[in-house]
Amino acid sequence: MLSVRLATNMHELREKRMNYDVIGDVHGEYDLLVALLKKLGYAQKQGVWKQYNHKAIFVGDLVDRGPQEVATVNLVRKMVESGNALCIMGNHELNAIAWFTQVPHEPNIFLRNHNSKNYKQHEAFLHEVEGKNIHKELISWFKTLPLWLNLGDIRIVHACWNEKYMYELQMNLGLRNNQTLTEELLVVSTKENNDKAIKHPAFFAVEALCKGLEASLPNGHYFIDKDQQKRHEIRIKWWQKEFSNYQEAALAPQDIVKNIPDIPFIKDQRLENYRGAPVFFGHYSLQEEPRIFTQKIACLDYLVAGKNTLVAYRWQGETELE
Repeated sequence: MLSVRLATNMHELREKRMNYDVIGDVHGEYDLLVALLKKLGYAQKQGVWKQYNHKAIFVGDLVDRGPQEVATVNLVRKMVESGNALCIMGNHELNAIAWFTQVPHEPNIFLRNHNSKNYKQHEAFLHEVEGKNIHKELISWFKTLPLWLNLGDIRIVHACWNEKYMYELQMNLGLRNNQTLTEELLVVSTKENNDKAIKHPAFFAVEALCKGLEASLPNGHYFIDKDQQKRHEIRIKWWQKEFSNYQEAALAPQDIVKNIPDIPFIKDQRLENYRGAPVFFGHYSLQEEPRIFTQKIACLDYLVAGKNTLVAYRWQGETELE
C-alpha cells in the first residue's frame, strides 16, 4: 500500500511540475511557428495556443525578415498575456524600440539611426506597421519584455548570460525588479549617436546580453563576414574561459569561422567557465544541425528565415541537457 501511495505521489509531482518548451528566434515566420507548436502538442483554444502543464518560452527576436510579422507577435503576445508563455527581449525588439523612439530633447533624431543599413534590417516589420496605430502598440509591448529569465532550474537570455553585467544593471543602474528596462535605461543603452568612448555603462551591459560578447582581433587582422564586409571583432563563446586561438573562440556559423585568423587568443577578463543551471539562448544564426554545446548550454537559433527551420528544446526537469 505504501509503495502505491509513493508512486501516486511521484506521479502527482510530475504532473504539477511545469514543462517548458523553449523556442528559438522566430523572425516573423508565423507559419513555421504554428507548425512547431502543433508538433509540440499545442492546440489553439479561444484564440490562444496552449497545452496542459506546458509553457512555451520565447528567446526573443520575434520580428524582422519574415513574411508575417504582426501575426507572429500577436500569437506570442496572446500566449504570454494568457499565462501560456514567457518571452524575453531580443536585439531585434530592442532595435525596434530604438528605431521608433526619439532622442529626448532632440526633435527628429531617433535612438536608432534611420539610415539605409538599419532600415534594410527592419524593413519587413516596418512594411506591416509603419504609419499605423499597431506600431506604437507593439513597441509598448516590447518594452514589457525582460532582458532575461532565471527560473531556478533553467535560465533564458537572448545572446549571453553574464552575471557581472546583470548585477550591474540590477544593483547600480536602476533596472526594474522584473528585469525590464526603464525609459531612462532604454535611452542610454540604445542611443547610437554617441561615440563608444562616452557610452553609458548600461549600453555595454545590454549589448552583451542581447547581442553577445565580442572580442577585437589583434591589430592588422580581420575576416570577411556573410555580407562580404571586413570585420575586426568576433562573437565569442561566453561560457568558456580559455581558448587556444580565435577560431576556437568564435561563436559563428562554420563558413564564417574558417575566415577568422587562426592566431593565439588574447585572454578576455569578461570570460568565466559557466557552472550554473542550464541556459538557453538564440541570436547566432548557426548553420549546422541543431545540437547542445555542453550539458548546460544550448543555442536555439539555426537560420530560421528562409530555411524552413525553427528549433525548440522541451525541458522536463533534467539538470543536464540531452
